[in-house]
Amino acid sequence: MGDEVVARTFRALVESADQKFARVRDVPAYGRGPNHYFQKVFKAYTRLWQYQQENRSKLVEAGLQRWEIGEIASRIGQLYFGQYMRTSEARFLLESYIFYEAILNRGYFQGSKGSVKDLVLRFKELRFYARFLLVSLLLNRLEMVRVLVERFRALVDDCKVTFRQSIPIHCQTETKNNFREWTLVVQEIVRFMKVETAFMNVRPLRYCNLFDSYPSSLPYVARFHAKKMLKFRDALLASYHRNEVKFAELTLDTYRMLQCLEWEPSGSFYQKRTVELNEKLNENGALNDHSGTSGLIDINLVVDMTDPTLPPNPRKAILYRPSVTQLIAVIATICEELPPDSVMLIYLSASGKSGHGNISQMENSGGTRKSSKVKFVSDLSHEFDGSMPEASVNNKGHSSDCHEPFLWFGPKGNGGSSNNLYPGDIIPFTRRPLFLIIDSDNSHAFKAGELHGAERGETSALLLSPLKPAFKGPFGFDATQNGSQFTFFLTAPLQAFYELVGLSFSDTDLDAYNDADKILSTAFSEWEVILCTSTSLDLVWAQVLSDPFLRRLILRFIFCRCVLSLFCPPEDSELYLPLCLPQLPGSVSPSSDAVQSAVLQLANHLGVAECFSFNDL
Repeated sequence: MGDEVVARTFRALVESADQKFARVRDVPAYGRGPNHYFQKVFKAYTRLWQYQQENRSKLVEAGLQRWEIGEIASRIGQLYFGQYMRTSEARFLLESYIFYEAILNRGYFQGSKGSVKDLVLRFKELRFYARFLLVSLLLNRLEMVRVLVERFRALVDDCKVTFRQSIPIHCQTETKNNFREWTLVVQEIVRFMKVETAFMNVRPLRYCNLFDSYPSSLPYVARFHAKKMLKFRDALLASYHRNEVKFAELTLDTYRMLQCLEWEPSGSFYQKRTVELNEKLNENGALNDHSGTSGLIDINLVVDMTDPTLPPNPRKAILYRPSVTQLIAVIATICEELPPDSVMLIYLSASGKSGHGNISQMENSGGTRKSSKVKFVSDLSHEFDGSMPEASVNNKGHSSDCHEPFLWFGPKGNGGSSNNLYPGDIIPFTRRPLFLIIDSDNSHAFKAGELHGAERGETSALLLSPLKPAFKGPFGFDATQNGSQFTFFLTAPLQAFYELVGLSFSDTDLDAYNDADKILSTAFSEWEVILCTSTSLDLVWAQVLSDPFLRRLILRFIFCRCVLSLFCPPEDSELYLPLCLPQLPGSVSPSSDAVQSAVLQLANHLGVAECFSFNDL
């Protein structure tokens, strides 16, 4: 085959694959519809990738540039990431990581510096770094994230200097604005990592049998049976807040809750994988170069990185700042496609104050921090194609504690009831089993009378956040800078306890932290047995107790409720305590010996017992 024929065939394959890629990006990232779009576009890129491997020398002679190979690999990485967002299958996220890592190690987007033509290439490289950072964050590859952040920051700084004088005058304003936006992206990830790495990641947020399965209570869980048993198959995570810690459309709370509803993909290989990741870094903290000149990428690595015995993850639709109508439409779609005998989890986080997104209330009542908050993602496969980050805005203000019964899903200053999500808007979907988590300063709008008790077929399980977060110390701090306290307790309870009492990991050594984790694990194991053997456990909770994700959320809620009830003044319990509906058994209430004694043991171990008001045990 002549060189010209090879080049024409390659260009035709690129054009065909790109057209299919444009179509698959517009497929909704939710629902259980047919997946033929993904299969077609992936087949096109697989053929394209193999063709450039088989004809690499001829294509290079015909003028093929290294960045073009990188562009193909990047598109494949985007495809895998988009499919992960649609299916929640970790193997797609890992495949995406493998392709992005190969691009980084081989420097596909690195080229000559300073020319006007090179500006387009630099933007491709910037988008690559942003996408790879997102994937690395979701996989908790924090060492890789640190490497990427430094290279990303250096590239942005270099571009601002290099292209300041080398581009035509009529293009300088637009280019300057573009680099200003990329500077905001750098600031976002730096801010995100500063908060997240304040607590040591000694265990995964995802469900890991090594940490979250308790041998002493496992027989009780295995034997547990209710009149009706539901399977957790689908979840919707939606949020609308301003000025949160976020990266792209991945907010800190999104990052935590999303992982909380997935299996740790390495499963029993968890510790081994951590060691292997560290071995990829050389003494100077830089990545070892495995570039080579070929286009080969070892896609079989996923087999070595995943535990094949794990069940599938629940599907998750993640909405970032949705409108109320969009939110309702997605809930309707998922409910319509929900398999029989399944339960849908809905996580909603928004303010109850019209037009205020997050309100930074600096309370000084001995037990408040700031109004609760969270945020979420819509279609991350579109990230960094055109949308740029918002500037960080300090939204400090005060508002009345008297709220109407709704959550606010709208921008500041845009009034009107069309942005209000009322409890009644959820009622039509209660014909199917729902597990609702409402994280808001107006969460009690969803309690008895508004939603609970008004269902149309299935009684919903509700976990409602406190109206205000609690903290130790005379001064509050902005929860937009630290994430929702309630979500933190549900996703990382021990770290949330540390934050509540004003401890940092520098205050205790790793052994002390591990011992604290064992205390909490022992308590969770005991509470599992209590729930599984209780004769007063409501069917709403009993029918989901066998699911590991939902059971873990229930256990962490019990812990959160007890900790806050002992921490906050009794007269303020209406503001600072979370609620669950229907009620859980009294044997796991905050005043029960089984629950309170565990919190006492944990507080004594960490030397913070004076922060709590314990009963005489």
